[in-house]
Amino acid sequence: MLELWGGHECTVNRVGDEYRDQSKETGHDERALEDLGRFAGLNVKSLRYPVLWERVAPDAPDTRDWSRADTCLAEIRRLGMQPIVGLLHHGSGPRYTSLLSDNFVSSFGEYAHSVAARYPWVRDWTPINEPLTTARFSALYGHWYPHACDEGLFWRALLNQIDGVRVAMRAIRDVNPEARLIQTEDLGQVFSTPGLAADAEFQNVRRWATWDLLTGSIGPDHPLFERIAGFGLADRLKAIADDPCPPDIIGVNHYPTSVRFLDERVENYPEWDIPSGAHADVDAVRILSPQPVDLKSLLRQAWDRYAIPLAITESHNGCTRDEQMRWTFEAWRTALDLRDAGVDVRAVTAWALLGNYDWDSLITRKAGSYEPGTFDIRGPSVRATAMADMLRRLGLGDSPEAVARAHPVLLNRGWWRRDLRLERPPYSCDPVLAHAPDHDLLQEPPLLITGATGALGQAIAGACRLRGVPHRLTSRQEIDLAASDGFATILDGLEPWAVINAAGWTGVDEAERRPDDCDVVNVRGAAALAKACVERGLPCVNFSSDLVFGDRREGAYTESDSPSPLGAYGRSKAEAERLIAAVGASNLVVRIGPLFSPYDAQNFAAQVARGLAAGQPVYASATHIMTPTYTPDLAQAVLDLLIDGETGVRHLSSGEALSWYDFAVRIGSALGQDISLVSRASPEMLGWRAERPTDSALATERGFIMPSFEGALGRFARTLRPALSALQAAA
Repeated sequence: MLELWGGHECTVNRVGDEYRDQSKETGHDERALEDLGRFAGLNVKSLRYPVLWERVAPDAPDTRDWSRADTCLAEIRRLGMQPIVGLLHHGSGPRYTSLLSDNFVSSFGEYAHSVAARYPWVRDWTPINEPLTTARFSALYGHWYPHACDEGLFWRALLNQIDGVRVAMRAIRDVNPEARLIQTEDLGQVFSTPGLAADAEFQNVRRWATWDLLTGSIGPDHPLFERIAGFGLADRLKAIADDPCPPDIIGVNHYPTSVRFLDERVENYPEWDIPSGAHADVDAVRILSPQPVDLKSLLRQAWDRYAIPLAITESHNGCTRDEQMRWTFEAWRTALDLRDAGVDVRAVTAWALLGNYDWDSLITRKAGSYEPGTFDIRGPSVRATAMADMLRRLGLGDSPEAVARAHPVLLNRGWWRRDLRLERPPYSCDPVLAHAPDHDLLQEPPLLITGATGALGQAIAGACRLRGVPHRLTSRQEIDLAASDGFATILDGLEPWAVINAAGWTGVDEAERRPDDCDVVNVRGAAALAKACVERGLPCVNFSSDLVFGDRREGAYTESDSPSPLGAYGRSKAEAERLIAAVGASNLVVRIGPLFSPYDAQNFAAQVARGLAAGQPVYASATHIMTPTYTPDLAQAVLDLLIDGETGVRHLSSGEALSWYDFAVRIGSALGQDISLVSRASPEMLGWRAERPTDSALATERGFIMPSFEGALGRFARTLRPALSALQAAA
């Protein structure tokens, strides 16, 4: 039976004199025992777990702190999981050594022996994770310590790690002769234009170096031998080949970025895609057509090359929730297909179970960029995402068809299988193996979205198109919240898997004149739709507003604060919240601040931008505080929460509280406009009929999951700037 393995991102890397520890940054250190219980609850059989050199013996080789490892390994054992112990994970070692130090191999071997002696019952080991990748990032590209950019030093760093693995396994097997080596490495393939064919060919040979070295394959007849020997390393190559340490299981780590494309036409690419300065190095999935090789073909290549059992030891995609699920689900189906074809694939490993920080910069800068994993740590408590239920089912041995039916988003292909993957004019590379999953997709029921004429409904539908989520966006003619007696017939006819109600009365001042009409839509209609969904077991999302709050407290409002609306619109939203909560617990109510988007000409931010671009004065209140909500980010976050099965009340905003006046100034500054045109104005001057709270800022006690306001404002400005430039040119 194919096994489910797991692991949390545990890199300890060094940049300059600063160490960064992902186990600390994701909070695992403080929650270790609770997290291990969460991992076991996924039906994980084996857990890749760190007992890292830099953490146990950071200051001196003989001064070791085993307290955390003792506790955690004992708990892993008690929970019935097998640990796969890692000793160095993308690190260069403690301060008294480095990948290029003469004492690296011997010191590492001594450390490995001490770990094995303390935990003689541990069977499975990955002494050093991804030696080739670590050597590239540390000694060829200079990203990590010791920050070398020299091919000779790169090979030295790689051989030091290979010798470290050999010495470590010898020491471990002195304690436990049954110990197994599970050697991980990132596996991809490189394609190129004809002008860079030699570079691609070299890299495609080099990608096997970790396993070729450990299996003793790099002898005089190997295509890498002369190149490595040319740096004075021939004797070391001979010593490794004479005393190999072949893996018991080859661990393949594979990501959407693992397959590369080299292109000398640098004028076609932004600067960050040209790391060498001589040619572009980009994700092949974004440019090659037909599609480049996939995980199945790469695993087959590894099996044909070594005939050693395989495991997928890292499966993670830093993307939206549905795409994360599809990536690992496809890996699982790939493993099953290969097992049926006679390839010995033992396991699929759900990686980054707690997410990770700043991997978009290879952890080279501290930006706080977090991507969730199976569990989302952004909140007062760790939150299981939809990945968790999928993994539990896979770990139990449920069929892929049953798992897919349990969550409809799995019934569509991931972005890497769809045409939207191509960000540039496609390039045809020959030969390129076009692979697709062997299984057929089942019919996916739609997500029903109301509000076809509104900016929010359009944004959610756009997010669905981007994410490959089949949906039905309905207009008022199809679903009229003012005529709520037909919801049952509509739901039974469309058979959606969930409903997002993005329709409603949005005129805050008009609601003061027509409160009954506002209530018919925002209260009676929304509650009736939510009730019809509950009766059919359908998740339903409704939107509320910061205007459910009044002026009864200082500081931002959180989800548990009681509504105290000042106007008819706020009262309608507060009453809708009450009724929706009463009809069933499967509903999610999302409170938001004022929406802004470059795709909606009617929102305040877009009006300010157009006014300033035209050289017109702009007026805004400096006495009313709120938290703007960027509509495109809101759409993505709501889909993630819906897929995760979140219920109750959530506050979603872009996170920064400011006055309408300050908001207008920030918009003008971001667009490079004349902010002296922005003036303070009273509610009377602005024509506000409805009373508004002077401070309706939203905060959250359930975890902030939206991108920052600063980032959202930058994207708003970049998107709108061309249209404004055209407007100014026409004037």
